[in-house]
Amino acid sequence: MKEIFFNWLSGLGVEVTAMMALVIALSFIVLTALALHLVLHRILLVRLVGLLGKTKQVWLPPQLQQRLFYRLALVLQGAVLLGQAEIWLPKASDSLQLIEMLAQLWILLFLLLALFALLDCLLSVSRYTRLGRDLPLRGIFQGVKLVASILVGILMIALLLGKSPLFLFSGLGAMTAVLMLVFKDPILGLVAGIQLSANRMLSVGDWLQMDKYGADGEVTDIGLTTVKVSNWDKTITTIPTYALISDSFKNWQGMTESGGRRIKRSVNIDMTSVRFLTADEQLTLKQAKLLAPYLSRKEQELSSYNQQLSDAISCPINGRHLTNLGTLRAYLDAYLRANPSIRKDMTLMVRQLAPTSEGIPLEIYCFTATTAWADYEGIQADIFDHIFAIIGQFHLRLHQSPTGYDMRAWQRETVSND
Repeated sequence: MKEIFFNWLSGLGVEVTAMMALVIALSFIVLTALALHLVLHRILLVRLVGLLGKTKQVWLPPQLQQRLFYRLALVLQGAVLLGQAEIWLPKASDSLQLIEMLAQLWILLFLLLALFALLDCLLSVSRYTRLGRDLPLRGIFQGVKLVASILVGILMIALLLGKSPLFLFSGLGAMTAVLMLVFKDPILGLVAGIQLSANRMLSVGDWLQMDKYGADGEVTDIGLTTVKVSNWDKTITTIPTYALISDSFKNWQGMTESGGRRIKRSVNIDMTSVRFLTADEQLTLKQAKLLAPYLSRKEQELSSYNQQLSDAISCPINGRHLTNLGTLRAYLDAYLRANPSIRKDMTLMVRQLAPTSEGIPLEIYCFTATTAWADYEGIQADIFDHIFAIIGQFHLRLHQSPTGYDMRAWQRETVSND
């Protein structure tokens, strides 16, 4: 094509010198590059983006699409520029070598940026898939970007120096220790991300608690070097990714998936208030619907047992009797099983713990039918409000350290007695 054009000029009587041929070639290259730029960026890309905008898909943001197509268009422009230079410029000329080097650097740079944009698009799409939620793709993609940047950087330096890339790769072997030190955090983060995903230890959206770093909230991002946690107090905590492998943390996702959240709280009963129930007290408590079946069953059981003792039953120590604390435990167990907010298919019990100087701990151990924090706290508060309110019906007292009000009441009582 170049020879045909120059022969046509010669036929018109125009003498084509070397300088004129260079100027004409550069002019064609520049005009072709400008025309291609206008066609791609002012016509094709505008229509393509407009067409994609009409589809109204929500899974891929328009800015990511524009960025990807824009960078791919620049790669195409560099390839066309390189082809035009090889067509119009003389072989082995300095101008050809310069344009080839610049075009190759241009292509490598925007290929790298196009890869970045493609990975961002894939990351955006993966958020709507199960794979994207289970795997720390952001950290993996950041690792891919880092490796790609290093490789492209080596290729670009090799072009500038006029050396083979293998020459530079062989030099990297001697710098392995330095590179390992410089890229220690990204390497550890990449390995930790793979371990987290392979063992299903953590995913975006999980509730993570790590007291060492003050983290207690939802995981919003798992990156190459850091994990971001949005705490419940609206602060943000960043944790090194490799710390999740080297240190221990608590993942509450299992609780969320089970559909039940544990209540494990106790009240302390004053030991001096524990005693046998009298017949009148049993009759009064029998009016409680939840307690009536238990009392009827225990009365028959204890009556048949005590009848075998005949005269020995006159001593309370010899027989079996209902205690107010045991009856309270039975009532609370029936109360929890009748509560619609408590899971019946999970562990449910009211147990007595070892006595301490603070009294006898009576522990409620059960699971709510919801994992929502506010609902859980409300259910738990309702249960213990009820316990505090009915404890006196069983002639029991809660243990509580003396307050200023108790001391003033004791002082007034002492003065009045004097």
